[in-house]
Amino acid sequence: MDYKFDRRAFLKGAATCSLAATGLNLVDGMDPLGIMGGAWAADARPLIAVAKNGAPAQMARASVMAVGGMGRYVKKGDVVVVKPNIGWDRTPELAANTNPDVVKEVVKMCLEAGAKKVRVMDRTCNDPRRCYKRSGIADAVESIGDPAVTVEHIDERRFVTLPIKKGGSLESWTFCQDMLDADRLINVPIAKHHNAARLTMSLKNIMGCLGGNRGNIHHDLDGNIAALNTVMKFDLIVMDAVRVLTANGPQGGKTKDVKVLNTVVAGTDPVAVDAFGATLFGITANDVPHVMNAARLGLGVADLAKIKIKTIDLG
Repeated sequence: MDYKFDRRAFLKGAATCSLAATGLNLVDGMDPLGIMGGAWAADARPLIAVAKNGAPAQMARASVMAVGGMGRYVKKGDVVVVKPNIGWDRTPELAANTNPDVVKEVVKMCLEAGAKKVRVMDRTCNDPRRCYKRSGIADAVESIGDPAVTVEHIDERRFVTLPIKKGGSLESWTFCQDMLDADRLINVPIAKHHNAARLTMSLKNIMGCLGGNRGNIHHDLDGNIAALNTVMKFDLIVMDAVRVLTANGPQGGKTKDVKVLNTVVAGTDPVAVDAFGATLFGITANDVPHVMNAARLGLGVADLAKIKIKTIDLG
């Protein structure tokens, strides 16, 4: 039985904010709150929202509103963990970590939805103190100035071993207990090149939830990424594609490898989000083996023809 899915799979509830008051340019007949009737709710296709051509915070908010608003996912009194990619000692311009303004806006929306506590954390690859600072994420989130918000380094003692039933040779691994214990877990990855996995997006971002020697996972990286996502599941994904790293990922380090796309993608299906994310790099989900492995394990839909894509143009 999946630890997360068993407790938190039933995500229902009305959104707490009105699209009509935003003045956003909503296209493709968007009706995420069901105002126009039951057709939207009855559509079995996974929904992703793609916000473009705005400021990072504006795009983050618009994309989340288009999949029902944060109130659909976070309820009053919830303890929420927001999990960005803060893995590298890099500045925002180098697109190795999640855009700090996107992370900040996600945290603000959680507070507005009534979260009792919002904890921002990641298990970094470089020194965590430098990663949190140079990424701009610590300063951005702390600038909210709300005592309900904390930016935390992961406690290496706070990992628990869980079985991986569909993991093949990977029979178990250690997962962050604080993330497992959260009422809601929100994935805020960056879309970027990865030298071993082709791309890193929402599925690959699970690496920052894991303990142990993560180098061992790379022995069958594409299979293991998919398998690990069967154990820990996210309630919402808000993927940063404001600036994307097109080569020399995941760490990067050269501005010539960075492309400005001014895009944020939101959804609940990690395969669908990543399948769309692949197109931002001129490829498809078929070119990213771990995404296709996740689809085969039933974690989502990789065929874009079977995904409902809502585009919000803020330009």
